[in-house]
Amino acid sequence: MEHSGTVLLGALATVSFSLTGYVLLPALGIEPEVVTTADGAAYPPALEAEAQAGREVYRDLGCMYCHTQQVRAEGYGADIARGWGRRGSLPVDYQGQQPPLLGTMRTGPDLANIGGRQPSETWHMLHLYDPQITSPGSNMPPFPFLFEEVPGEHPDALALPDAWAREGVSVVPSERARHLVAYLLTLHQDPSIGGGE
Repeated sequence: MEHSGTVLLGALATVSFSLTGYVLLPALGIEPEVVTTADGAAYPPALEAEAQAGREVYRDLGCMYCHTQQVRAEGYGADIARGWGRRGSLPVDYQGQQPPLLGTMRTGPDLANIGGRQPSETWHMLHLYDPQITSPGSNMPPFPFLFEEVPGEHPDALALPDAWAREGVSVVPSERARHLVAYLLTLHQDPSIGGGE
């Protein structure tokens, strides 16, 4: 009993030195590996300001509760057969993302490669306004609050199909909608990374 303080202090010192030597010091020497694409560009590319703001809109709207961003490898589901990606997702696909937005379930399709599958800004805007325009039968809810209705003609108005258009009113994407679409358009995996092609 009279040496319990010394024993406790010794145990604490042993744990502290071990933690420092085995965890903290090696972590300081690790630098992230820079991966490049076939044309020499850094992969994944850093998000520009508008796309970074769109990533925050994606998080704010809870898109990851219905969409994943992780293509399953061949033989582990039908993701590649569905065209959601040309290879399974790799850890490098999420490098620099804090936090990675992997998603929690798939009520809707995987979005890891949506920028490659649907490179049209107009398609994404129409899909956000009302998914039935671009994907009849979709169970995704519409997001009309990301758009503003203004009277008259507006140069940035969506070209809505007749069934959605209202005479004398233009539907204009808000800044949040533009940011979100900018982010979605950045979502495409490079198939040359990891031997995909």
